[in-house]
Amino acid sequence: ANAPSHPTKALKKFLATLGSHPQPTLLDIGPVVGHNVTFFGERLGCKFQVEELSKDIDRFAREDKLAELPDFLGKRFPQATESFDGILCWDLFDYLEKKSAEALARQLTRVLRPGGVLFALFNATEAVSPEKTYTKFFVVDDGNIQHRPYPGVRGKQKPLPNRDVLRMFEPLRVIDQFLLKT
Repeated sequence: ANAPSHPTKALKKFLATLGSHPQPTLLDIGPVVGHNVTFFGERLGCKFQVEELSKDIDRFAREDKLAELPDFLGKRFPQATESFDGILCWDLFDYLEKKSAEALARQLTRVLRPGGVLFALFNATEAVSPEKTYTKFFVVDDGNIQHRPYPGVRGKQKPLPNRDVLRMFEPLRVIDQFLLKT
């Protein structure tokens, strides 16, 4: 596609960690991107499951029931505890308010196996976005991804402070974080 490619050091680390697991299981909470399914399947030989949360967020926003979203997210994942070796969150947390983000983080922490890895991108500087779009992420290769907007009902929300992000994922530990210039 014509979208520019963006370098990422974090994806390399994510792939390396997942690659250390025999036949890893991977959960993607973003939209289905066939290219990514193929990439991770060929690269890691993993079992890939998609749970597209943007549709749930849009439904709650459309119905003006965002106050109920934390309870929903707290029960959203029927998977057993410690089901996945890796989780792709992309930038989904940017579209949630703090209580919803905390509920989602608790569930993702629950379904992640010990020694597993979670990949997430967090906006640290921008205010609430008036644009009602989500971002599809396409893995180009081990070190590059493309961002492509697609329509949604809800735009990005107020960024979560770094300390709140770290707290909501306890007892997980951050193995790396990267502050980007853009």
